[in-house]
Amino acid sequence: MGMTMSQKILASHAGLDSVEAGQLIEAKLDLVLGNDITSPVAIHEMDKMTVKDVFDKDKIALVMDHFIPNKDIKSAENCKCVREFAKAHDVTNYYDVGEMGIEHALLPEKGLVVAGDLVIGADSHTCTYGALGAFSTGVGSTDMAAGMATGKAWFKVPAAIRVNVTGKFRPYVSGKDVILHLIGEIGVDGALYKSLEFVGDGISELSMDDRFTIANMAIEAGAKNGIFPVDDKAMAYMKEHSVKTPVIYEADPDAEYEREVTIDLSTLESTVSYPHLPENTHTMSEIRKAEPIAIDQVVIGSCTNGRISDLRQAAEILKGRKVKKGLRCIVIPATQAIYLEAMKEGLLQTFIEANAVVSTPTCGPCLGGYMGILAAHERCVSTTNRNFIGRMGDTTSEVYLASPAVAAASAVTGTISSPEDL
Repeated sequence: MGMTMSQKILASHAGLDSVEAGQLIEAKLDLVLGNDITSPVAIHEMDKMTVKDVFDKDKIALVMDHFIPNKDIKSAENCKCVREFAKAHDVTNYYDVGEMGIEHALLPEKGLVVAGDLVIGADSHTCTYGALGAFSTGVGSTDMAAGMATGKAWFKVPAAIRVNVTGKFRPYVSGKDVILHLIGEIGVDGALYKSLEFVGDGISELSMDDRFTIANMAIEAGAKNGIFPVDDKAMAYMKEHSVKTPVIYEADPDAEYEREVTIDLSTLESTVSYPHLPENTHTMSEIRKAEPIAIDQVVIGSCTNGRISDLRQAAEILKGRKVKKGLRCIVIPATQAIYLEAMKEGLLQTFIEANAVVSTPTCGPCLGGYMGILAAHERCVSTTNRNFIGRMGDTTSEVYLASPAVAAASAVTGTISSPEDL
């Protein structure tokens, strides 16, 4: 029986000729990731081990991004813990204030992940790197500790769902709409501990930023990982950003999939996930037929949609317009490099002239951290990835997940809208 892309990567790193779904394996890791929330827990777990050093100082990435710059004493202490650990172990890839960015945008940008890599990270959205043809997945802090100490991790080999992407986008529809549509179709547990493997002639229509967005939210369908084939766009991205050598794996023709789903890009509309689950999706056609939903805040950013193409799209819509009076619009470039590029292109000026505020790179409001917490009964349209109860603040607040295009248009109108409504 043939293997999927994910299974081939796992087999290679386990030193096996083949693996099958459900098999337990121990595999060598190419990168172990942690942030300012999860790393301190892992570091304290490592303190309990007999192993006192990291397996490879070049294969660990510690990114301070959730509460950076620190918002309070606790977050400052967490970062101090990680900072001291990184210094003690001479960790090469340590990113703090001034160098940092949101981890899942920063690592590909820095060239730390390429096709064929096996990556674990103590953050559920580590699955982002599947956009490059890597197997990457989130783990708990204890597994992160073991990975930092040994360079290995245990895996149960996932079964797979084949997602066939066809057609071409309509205007203002993007990768965010693809993944929200998919989650709406299969549900938040529709790919539970499975690999979402994206294929089809429509892949060429997807930019790398689209692919990062889609892979990022594979976890919102319950998936172990999401992964894309390595084409010319992916190779060009890796050549630009990394000195590492990609290893390209392709699924066998007789690879087994538990299910196949087809997404025709030409039929997709802008899609919004209503509270309080990402699967609660509504198209703009449906939204226009219902009573307008007034909002209090818009957030454009995060590891899902804080890349330069996202900011360009938002700025295109906001240029020459104003954020609706009484509404807060917060724009968060995902990395320092993206921030600088947005500055060079005049995007930041556009945002400020529209009466939006531009933040330093941070996860910030996405997880209810800071830089945009919601009060009781407030509503936010956000380009982030989760809209659970209390995710962005008070438990009575509401988060509506959307693309940068919808978020920007909604900031202008004060209700959930698309650019066509302006």
